[in-house]
Amino acid sequence: MFVFPKGFYVDVRIETIFETTIRIAHNVLEDLKEKEYQAAFIRLFDGKMWYYSSTTDMTSIQKEINTLASVGHPFPGIEKHPVVQNFEVYNLHQEEFSGPTSVGSIPKKTKLTLLEEYSDLLNHNEHIKHWKSYYVDKREVKDFYSSKGSQLHFDYEDSGFALYYDMVHGDAKFSDRFDTNASSFDNLQGLSSNIHKHILASDRFLCESKPVQQGSYTTVLSPLAAGIFAHESFGHKSESDFMVGDETMKKEWTIGKQVGSPLLSIIDTGTLHGKGYVPFDDEGTKAKINYLVKKGFLEGRLHSISTATALKESPTGNARAMNFEFEPIVRMTTTYIEKGDLPFDELLTDIHEGVYVDTVKHGSGMSTFTLAPARSYMIRKGKLAEPVQISVITGNVFKTLKDIEGLSNSLETPGFTLGGCGKMEQHPLRVSFGGPDVRIKQLHIQ
Repeated sequence: MFVFPKGFYVDVRIETIFETTIRIAHNVLEDLKEKEYQAAFIRLFDGKMWYYSSTTDMTSIQKEINTLASVGHPFPGIEKHPVVQNFEVYNLHQEEFSGPTSVGSIPKKTKLTLLEEYSDLLNHNEHIKHWKSYYVDKREVKDFYSSKGSQLHFDYEDSGFALYYDMVHGDAKFSDRFDTNASSFDNLQGLSSNIHKHILASDRFLCESKPVQQGSYTTVLSPLAAGIFAHESFGHKSESDFMVGDETMKKEWTIGKQVGSPLLSIIDTGTLHGKGYVPFDDEGTKAKINYLVKKGFLEGRLHSISTATALKESPTGNARAMNFEFEPIVRMTTTYIEKGDLPFDELLTDIHEGVYVDTVKHGSGMSTFTLAPARSYMIRKGKLAEPVQISVITGNVFKTLKDIEGLSNSLETPGFTLGGCGKMEQHPLRVSFGGPDVRIKQLHIQ
């Protein structure tokens, strides 16, 4: 399809995008739009440097390749360069999300009706004073060509909605959201009962919650909270571009080092449908199941072709770009804690006084982490009890990983409908995260 100049490695990533955005605020439709476009990212490697270009003119791709080649310096042995040798080669044509069930085929009126139906549930709670609702979807078809011979055509899509609401009861105020997404629009149907229960839980929290007594507690994190913790506190540390050229970081991150409880395994993979589904990354590397931690020991890290070559390891399928305007860098896909074998009730059974973190506003951390809970509950005599207000949960990442003492036997890998992961100038990138319910021996809560 393209003529690749000799003495260079070249690849071309073509993105064909369809996306929908709907926004409603207090029954007023503020935004309803669909967008379709096609664009390309082109890069060239001469053995020493990378050269990049992007365009929305599909007829100019060959010209862009030739222009980059005129700037670079041909290297006759480019095919034997260690970086080039590490690129995988695939010839594949697959579409999983085409046809009448694809978000690109569903009328926008159908999507609006769905969001209006769910938004109307917010009108029937007397404590909800302000609300906004959002629906978004995206289908992306990618074509990837390389001078090594790769010819890939594949797609992925997701859709979701989020209901944000502010509640007031006397002097008490509380903000919450219901947020869900799926790889199929059909999976967003029939959720009215779930939303109603969520609003009732918010209402109870608004009316009954009291500030927690500061201290250290045995703490159980929900799958959402555990996933945010794993993503922010461990996933980013596993992105290997932080380690290239940094001997201190490489020593801290030595493969085989014990970093957590024997119960703990953390996985990152692009193979699971959802916000983090990436069957091939933006360098044409096939998605893999990558153990970052296995039974408490450091098992691996996340790589692009360049970082894998620099650290003499294997590519993992984690070279991702936010869109056609950016080069691929090392990013997570779906990062989660592997489930255990305990039913949820048994996870709580012998906790005399502890805390359950249900929903989370946000989290951050590398060596020390913080979580800002939304809804939390006391655990008393092995049962969930009264709701409590927690400002922040803090701890040392590695101590917390070693203090894990129980995992439930269920697994959830959600992802936020709006926003995503940020790194360098590339934000937001679609990712998922999750795990089971995770019991931790001691966490500082205030």
